[in-house]
Amino acid sequence: MSDPTIAAKQPAVMELEPGTYHWCRCGKSKGQPFCDGSHKGTSFTPLAFDITEKKKVALCQCKHTQNGPYCDGTHKTL
Repeated sequence: MSDPTIAAKQPAVMELEPGTYHWCRCGKSKGQPFCDGSHKGTSFTPLAFDITEKKKVALCQCKHTQNGPYCDGTHKTL
């Protein structure tokens, strides 16, 4: 598997409503931090995750987190 594209070196901080979301793992999506299908033809697939109640989250945009889809601070070392 090749390395993902770094979309940004800071998390996307947002409030999400309950539902299922698909986090972009490849870094090529134009709708960061969510998947828009840009991974087609690569070894990457999006990560589905569920939010059960409205909450504020920090989603990784560097795509190197060890706790996807959430930011773990890895972007500080890239």
